[in-house]
Amino acid sequence: MQKALNIDDTIVALATPFGKGAIAVVRHSGKDAISIASKCFKGAELKKVDSHTVHYGHLINSTEVVDEVMLSVFKAPRTYTAEDVVEVSCHGSTYIQERVVQLFLDNGARMADRGEFTLRAFLNGRIDLSQAEAVGDLINAESEKAKQVALNQMRGGFSRQIKKLKDSTIETYLQTNYTKN
Repeated sequence: MQKALNIDDTIVALATPFGKGAIAVVRHSGKDAISIASKCFKGAELKKVDSHTVHYGHLINSTEVVDEVMLSVFKAPRTYTAEDVVEVSCHGSTYIQERVVQLFLDNGARMADRGEFTLRAFLNGRIDLSQAEAVGDLINAESEKAKQVALNQMRGGFSRQIKKLKDSTIETYLQTNYTKN
């Protein structure tokens, strides 16, 4: 049985590969992203900050500091998903990564499905299907050429070519079938 897609809720996921490192990035997106982050972030008052800003502070659950973090706020519609997005740069221990994700889950977010951030970008009209597919191509690019092709497609290169072809076809059809003699 397949679960129903709900794009009205707020999702969270690790944006960097899971594993030990210097930092990790946890991303969440949705209408409640800023209010959920506000519940556990001690630093700037997130609901009042400008979009596309970074803030120093601490993530706190009810009894303890989870981590010292840098938190970025991106307000809709100028985000990847066209929704409010909050990204947390935390220390990269696997334990801290899990605790940060769990903190957002405990405060009302749900775990994102694989590719769901890009799916939301597509469903919200931020990118087209060709660009959504290019995201996966870029993630999997293993050469300069593959990277360049994926970047061009992500920037709408393929979509622009298709639109030109479509427009040309329509124009030719109209001229052929509706030109006055």
